[in-house]
Amino acid sequence: MSYVHKPVLLYESIEGLNIKEDGIYVDCTLGGGGHTEEILKRATKGKVIGIDRDDYAIERAVERLRSYNNFIPVRNNFSNIDEVLNELDIQKIDGFIFDLGVSSFQLDIPERGFSYNYDMPLDMRMDKSQTITARHIVNGYEENELSRILWDYGEEKWAARIAKFIVEEREQEFIETTGQLVSIIKKAIPKQVRQEGSHPAKKTFQAIRIEVNRELEILENTVKSSVERLNKNGRICVITFHSLEDRIIKNVFTELNKDCICPPEFPKCMCDHRRKLKIITKKPISPSEKELMDNRRAHSAKLRIRERV
Repeated sequence: MSYVHKPVLLYESIEGLNIKEDGIYVDCTLGGGGHTEEILKRATKGKVIGIDRDDYAIERAVERLRSYNNFIPVRNNFSNIDEVLNELDIQKIDGFIFDLGVSSFQLDIPERGFSYNYDMPLDMRMDKSQTITARHIVNGYEENELSRILWDYGEEKWAARIAKFIVEEREQEFIETTGQLVSIIKKAIPKQVRQEGSHPAKKTFQAIRIEVNRELEILENTVKSSVERLNKNGRICVITFHSLEDRIIKNVFTELNKDCICPPEFPKCMCDHRRKLKIITKKPISPSEKELMDNRRAHSAKLRIRERV
């Protein structure tokens, strides 16, 4: 089967990076390599590092970008950005791009267990070397903990009821597949509600995927570490796909745009914090109508761009 990956907000993010011919750039979410390739076309005398924790993504990108001798693929978690750059003996970077969330081929390969459209073993690991899978979470978490992650990471208003149904079901039979989980979710959500809006399992699958891969836990510190590595006038571009990750990015960018982060009741500044970023996009950039028509997975995408001062 052939998997087509369409990078979201490609033109806008590449323009936002303000790429220099001899610059050093990092695509922290290599995925299908679409953003990386466009950077390589422009940074012809520089270096472009592509990071991904997914073996399959690395293999595909190496094959796709084999004609570029300035491409450096790295299999790692972007939360280890300092470790990656230190090992490459690179101190400063001219631009970072983050295209967050799950990639198209992870969704489109049924065996990966990310999609509610196929009946496959519950997995959802971006890094297949890790031991914790969706199966462990669905069958092992206490009811209140399941309810918490469905609410916190999926913003699922039926979280408590779905968690209750999952626990009741697994007492009768181990939940092994995505199909079983979808069936349970459909039982838990009232029929009249299920007929409205998107797929009833969408939020639950998002929540479990985020928990499996610890996606939100690492975001704030990774962005701060990346900003510390930026050269003056270097850019950081972040594409988000749901309100949870977008809120984290918005808040950390706001903090890094301030000269003082002391509580307002302090009579004078005690934090010695200095502004590190300036705003390039006052409002996040959303996909055009044409892109939304061409790529259904661009829906809800937001691009925020900042520059190192």
